[in-house]
Parts: sequence; structure tokens; C-alpha cells
Amino acid sequence: MKILVASNNPKKLRELRQLAEGLPVEIVGPEEVGGALPEVEEDGQTFEENAEKKALAWARAFGMPAIADDSGICVDALGGAPGVRSARYSGSEPDPRRDEKNNLKLLGELRDVPAARRSARFVCALCLAFPDGRTRTVTGVWEGQIAFWPRGSGGFGYDPIFLLPQRGKTAAELEPEEKARLSHRAAAMRRMREVLESLGSGA
Repeated sequence: MKILVASNNPKKLRELRQLAEGLPVEIVGPEEVGGALPEVEEDGQTFEENAEKKALAWARAFGMPAIADDSGICVDALGGAPGVRSARYSGSEPDPRRDEKNNLKLLGELRDVPAARRSARFVCALCLAFPDGRTRTVTGVWEGQIAFWPRGSGGFGYDPIFLLPQRGKTAAELEPEEKARLSHRAAAMRRMREVLESLGSGA
């Protein structure tokens, strides 16, 4: 069974494909089904709401199962912000330097916050939707802290400032295989595996 990974972000698509390796389903991206993803306004109050809204819209548009994620970073000292606005934290207009600007804004918000109060977590909601309206949504969480400055060149988004104290590294300093094992997206995908396995077996 083919399942559309509904994302135009090539790095996110690659991560999801890696995490789905070994499953009896074929993961395809938008370019493989010959169409552009319809615009979906991400106006939900939670990651789960946004993921479901996107997955349903794209499943119906392409007439095939679609899996969409909504993810972001939640910082305790900021009352959970940026949260669902993580991707648009520094502005809603398209900008090739968006990740860098988001990181700089977040670091600026926390400039006077000590290490003990910089706890944060990445959250990923994954929704599998079908054209008939059925959905299954799971959530994964990755606990850490906000670093005092960016470190590392891997990953994307807030990875350079998301510190894993136990490892003494940011997410951007991890090897891709290690990040794929530890991340919030990995945690969500592990919960989705049983759903996808049952689809592949025809259950």
C-alpha cells in the first residue's frame, strides 16, 4: 500500500522515510504522485489538530492514505511557546533564513534565563488519514533544554539550540542515525508502526 507523506520539507520527508524502513508499506512524497499539496491553514490549537487537518485534506485531495505531522518546540519558561507557532515564530512570510531567525528569536527571549530553567521538549503529532475520513493520531516527545548558543550543523529547525544534557550535545550535533533513534518524530513513528503494519498485512 502506498502512503503519501504530506510534506514539502525534504529533510522531514527523508527522516520519515528512514523511520518507516522495514514496514510493509511504500512511502511516497508529493513529487511521486504528480501533484502539489493543497494549502492548508494550520490554525489548530494543538499539534494533533494541525496534523489531522493536513492529513485529511491531502488524503482527500489525492485519494490515498496520507500521513502528516505537526511538530514544534515547547519551552517551559515561555509557558509552552513557541508551540504550534514554532515554524512561524519569527514571522509568517517565506524566508530562506527562517530557521536561523527562529533560533535567534528564541535565544533572545531566554537571554536572562539560567540553565536550570531552560527545560524544553520537542513534540511531534503524526496523523494517518484516509479519504473516507478515518484518522489515527499518535504523539511523540523528546525532552531536553535550550542551549545558550547554536551548536552543530546537522538536522534542521531548532536542532542547533536543543541541548541533550545527558549527551552534552545539541540535536544538530548528533549523528543522523542517533537522532533518528532518539527524536520526537522517532517516538511518534514507533507508535504509528503497529498501525502501518496492520495496513500492510491487510488487517
